[in-house]
Amino acid sequence: MSKTGFPIVHFYDQDFVDIYNKTWTWLYDFWKKGSKRNVLQQKYFNYPKSNYISQYEACLSTFFLVYSNNIFSPFASLDNFYSKQEESGAIRGLYSEEDGKPIVREDNPEVVHPPLFSWAEYNLYHKIGLKKRLKEILPTLEKYYGWLEVTFQRENGLYATPLASVVMGNTPREKACYLIDFNAMQAINALYLSAIGDILNDKEVSFRYKKKYFSLKTRINALMWDAEDRFYYDLDEEGNFAKVETIASYWTLLAEIPNEDKANFMISKLSSDEFVTENPFPSLSTRSEFFSEDGNGFRGSVFSHLTFMIIKGLEKYARNDLARECTIRHLYFILDTLHLEGEKKGNIYEAYLPMREGPAKPPVGYVPSNNKADNFPRELFLNYTALSTITLMIENVIGLYISLPRKTVDWIVPTIEIMGIEDLSLKRNMITILANKSGRGWEIRLESEKLYYFTINIIGVKKKTLPIPSGKCSMLIDKL
Repeated sequence: MSKTGFPIVHFYDQDFVDIYNKTWTWLYDFWKKGSKRNVLQQKYFNYPKSNYISQYEACLSTFFLVYSNNIFSPFASLDNFYSKQEESGAIRGLYSEEDGKPIVREDNPEVVHPPLFSWAEYNLYHKIGLKKRLKEILPTLEKYYGWLEVTFQRENGLYATPLASVVMGNTPREKACYLIDFNAMQAINALYLSAIGDILNDKEVSFRYKKKYFSLKTRINALMWDAEDRFYYDLDEEGNFAKVETIASYWTLLAEIPNEDKANFMISKLSSDEFVTENPFPSLSTRSEFFSEDGNGFRGSVFSHLTFMIIKGLEKYARNDLARECTIRHLYFILDTLHLEGEKKGNIYEAYLPMREGPAKPPVGYVPSNNKADNFPRELFLNYTALSTITLMIENVIGLYISLPRKTVDWIVPTIEIMGIEDLSLKRNMITILANKSGRGWEIRLESEKLYYFTINIIGVKKKTLPIPSGKCSMLIDKL
């Protein structure tokens, strides 16, 4: 076991390893305690300067906390929201840390947030394997889904929510009524509720949400896809395209909404002049009249959590090579902003410039708040950035994909390099996977306490699945 207790990563660029290690150290300051007044969990993750909890940030944080080898709980932040569920099924997106009450704002009267609980829980199940938890929380997730349907679904089958529901600040989408990202997120919600039904062997639940998923998918494809521009758009109140190309449309990849042809058109925009910046990916198309090289909030800034979303969407369409390339480019910009030249002190931020290193600039006319937690861009905002420095580091730079219930570890890389991971916990099974070059060629050393199945996939070269016994073993790539 490593001295810190966290998994140890190996990569030929030591700066990547250093920022991964620093992130775990920084995360110790992100733990808060509930009180009798706010009735929050005894210990939960949140940004230290914040005075509220955010549903969106709670869901996203589980994707990196799950790799802490159980040192940090990825469940507590989600349980804060489940415990607040109302009789109607409503779960509000923001609650005060002072008194635990919903924070109602004029631009979001129902305080609705991205509905990503089922996606987060599905991922946690595959990394930690608690089937009992899925059974316990399923009624909560179903009631929440039902509240979203009753409150926001319209006759055309799409969901109409306020712009604040997708947490994209000053994104220039004022005319939008039916948001492409919220509708895709609700499709994700249905998709993973169906998958949870499959895990629990509940055929009725699985079928019901599969039906809801395909119904919403069909509506999105029929009403929100512009065949001429080959892109998904928001719709205005009359159902017409609100033609602003934003990164929000890429939630459709994660929801598996486009077919192969549509996905290829969408992905091609990530390699053309529309969404290509030095730092992947800008929150707004570079061709938009509203795009700013200074970021200007959500009018060009690069956000780690939105880059994470696109990377996970690319995986759905087997574009692991592009996903890895863009991950590495984004991490270099985070590093460049942390390690400034000369005596200047660097930092990591909520958002970055798209064309050069440095933190993104606030929106034009922005007035800083007395509450530093609300000022843009927030410093050391790991709620988003740790998705890059931890999750993408493990899953897309090193290339490891883990399913504890299936007892599988897939290693997907375009080429073998000096890299790997040590002391990664698969429940009560600590594993190590390291690639090194020896006199006999490229060799992978493996160590495990229990049997699991290992798939090495060198993209376009070879793919092989082998049972890895307990103890130590090694394999030569050339001999596979």
